[in-house]
Amino acid sequence: MMDIAIATETRIADYIALLKPRVMSLVVFSGACGMMAAPGHIHPLLGLIALFALAVGAGAAGAINMWYDRDIDAVMNRTKNRPIPAGLVNPSEALGFGIALSIFAVILMALAAGPVAAGILAFANIFYSIVYTVWLKRSTPQNIVIGGAAGAFPPMIGWVAVTGHIDIAAIVLFMIIFIWTPPHFWALALFSSDDYKRAGIPMMPCVAGPEATKRQMLAYTIVLFPLAVAPYYLGVAGVGYAISAAFLGFLFIVAALRVMQEKEVSRAARQMFGYSIFYLFAIFTALVLF
Repeated sequence: MMDIAIATETRIADYIALLKPRVMSLVVFSGACGMMAAPGHIHPLLGLIALFALAVGAGAAGAINMWYDRDIDAVMNRTKNRPIPAGLVNPSEALGFGIALSIFAVILMALAAGPVAAGILAFANIFYSIVYTVWLKRSTPQNIVIGGAAGAFPPMIGWVAVTGHIDIAAIVLFMIIFIWTPPHFWALALFSSDDYKRAGIPMMPCVAGPEATKRQMLAYTIVLFPLAVAPYYLGVAGVGYAISAAFLGFLFIVAALRVMQEKEVSRAARQMFGYSIFYLFAIFTALVLF
């Protein structure tokens, strides 16, 4: 009896792993911040349901991504222990799981937050699962630049769940994550380039080389600086946010400069990758607090 219980718990854990919980946490967090920063009001229960739908939708897209990428996941050190390449979940089960959750998430979002928010969630899932995963990821070094749009929708969805429409502020919140994504992932790609080469993924460092990648990372952090301050000028956030966004953006640029100066790609790139995650959590926290 105990063996059955342990096996059941293990299988549930494997399916949870398909949902990419760490990515899901950032999706829910940025979506919640978009919701709290938006003008207007949503019933707390409906807001929680909308965030749950957002989490389920993000997890569903992750499961479909793992289903399609099972061949390259198996040869990359960073991903070889995921449930499908590790033989813990059948690929067809993972695909069915992802599709069913995606449909459920969109329907639930429509009921809780209306058709516009549900439509954006559906588009984001399709974009990530098909446009990025199937098409862009294996075909172009701009994969994460274009495909990163899928991960930029959560704060917009949170905003629209409250307001019912897309406006300039929602677009700016989208753009902050959209422009943040390339330097975030390229920092990872710099110290994981052997993994990507082995899998045949044309990440920027593998195609253009480390130096060209570093220059583009710096360019994106510079563009991100005024964009991140923009919510203050739009009246969405106060002076405290503007100061926080400027300081965080300055540190992001410094991190990119340190990566450029480092000849051996290792420590500075890892530090920039870690800081980029902190940056996004910190800037959206400041958006809500100030």
